[in-house]
Amino acid sequence: MKLSLPVRRRHWVRLDNASNIFLAARSDVDTKVFRMAAELDHEVDPALLQEALDATYERFPLYHAVLRRGVFWYYLQDSDLRPVLEPETEHTCAPIYQADRRTLLFRVVHHRRRVSLEVFHALSDGTGALWFLTALLEEYCRRRFAPEDTTDVAGSVEPEVHELAADSFAHHFRRRTRAERAARAREEQERAAHEEEFSREAASAMLRAGEEEPAGEDRETSGAPDPAPPAPRRVLRLRGTRTPDHRTRVLELTMPVAPVLALAKGEGVAMSMFLTAAFFEAIRRTGALERDARGARTLAASVPVNLRQFFPSDSARNFFATITVSHTYGAGGDSLGEVARRLQEDFGAEARPEALEGRLRRLIRVERAPLARIVPRPLKDVLLGLANRANNRSLTVAISNLGRVTLPEAAAPHVGRMLFHVSAARPQFCAISHAGLLTISFTSPFVETEHVREYARILTEAGIEVSVAASRTTEAELAEVGR
Repeated sequence: MKLSLPVRRRHWVRLDNASNIFLAARSDVDTKVFRMAAELDHEVDPALLQEALDATYERFPLYHAVLRRGVFWYYLQDSDLRPVLEPETEHTCAPIYQADRRTLLFRVVHHRRRVSLEVFHALSDGTGALWFLTALLEEYCRRRFAPEDTTDVAGSVEPEVHELAADSFAHHFRRRTRAERAARAREEQERAAHEEEFSREAASAMLRAGEEEPAGEDRETSGAPDPAPPAPRRVLRLRGTRTPDHRTRVLELTMPVAPVLALAKGEGVAMSMFLTAAFFEAIRRTGALERDARGARTLAASVPVNLRQFFPSDSARNFFATITVSHTYGAGGDSLGEVARRLQEDFGAEARPEALEGRLRRLIRVERAPLARIVPRPLKDVLLGLANRANNRSLTVAISNLGRVTLPEAAAPHVGRMLFHVSAARPQFCAISHAGLLTISFTSPFVETEHVREYARILTEAGIEVSVAASRTTEAELAEVGR
């Protein structure tokens, strides 16, 4: 008689609404991987960091998932794989997902005093990754500086918060039955008294939209004639020399956060809009507008918004939307402050719960339409890839701002600068602040860095002390490593 052991059925879940595009849009140039890192006040102890990684991994069932391909969709499936800490040997944001291999969708690497978490974007967004990195740093610092403390850390995230199945897009935006709508209405009434405060103060994964917004200024210039009907705008697309092996070019600007925040408040805008306006000004200073053969005068930026600000969720899966803001030079006031205020107005009009919910419900309906469901996955990839390329043609830059990070008491004294950047199909910048330091990381698939140089000049001209660090990317730079 043969005895058979029971086979555990793997838990699986379809990718959420925001994740499907990352599979279709990834490439050798843009791997759809992002990095979050922290610099410690000491050399990393690899053995203790591996112990901390093992403990953190148990608290995040979502991060156990591997990516599988079905006939009609991709899906996440839990696994028995274990993460292994490695020294940093590859270039930043190297590919993680490989279709022919069953691997975890994140990695943790270390180099001297730096601990880095890299995540394939189909798994998690900036908020989810920050939760993981925060827990990892907390576990490590407890082992390094208070090994006798074996109690649970106060305020730590409960494991069930990050289960694999939680899909906040489906929870908030799919079509509901009458009973579900009634139940949700009761829930909304109960939290109505707290909703405004939550939306104002919740930390944004990509943009601190909770900062007070200005009242907004009249777009018409005093005494100017009535504007003519707007002509179709041509958006400037930055081009350059590709890096030799498709690695992402990274430059980091580090500065005290207080004076930058003061500049933004002086213009009456959120820091993210000030930083975006500074990027537009840096591009203008390089002469890119004058050199553009199509005569483009408009710069456009894609700004991800953390939906948890408006639709409470503790899922670590992707839960964000993007808003596009733009400015056309020569059509009004072009000073940095004027541009920042106009960007703030545009962003404020779109970053409202009603506007976001309406747009996302339409996307969910399209995704769940019967015809879309029966389209084979390879064809979906082609269509989504074409849509992504069309969208890229309407953008100059993409930005992400994680805002100010607050680490647990066990980790905060031992962590200084934090960093955040992404692989890039076009020039992009990311911002994050900790311990009074703001780090703006510029990534690009191109070798050229003139816009970063001008960006640093804009800040130094305003009296801000800026330090610059650059990754080695070109053949000449890489050759210097071996000398």
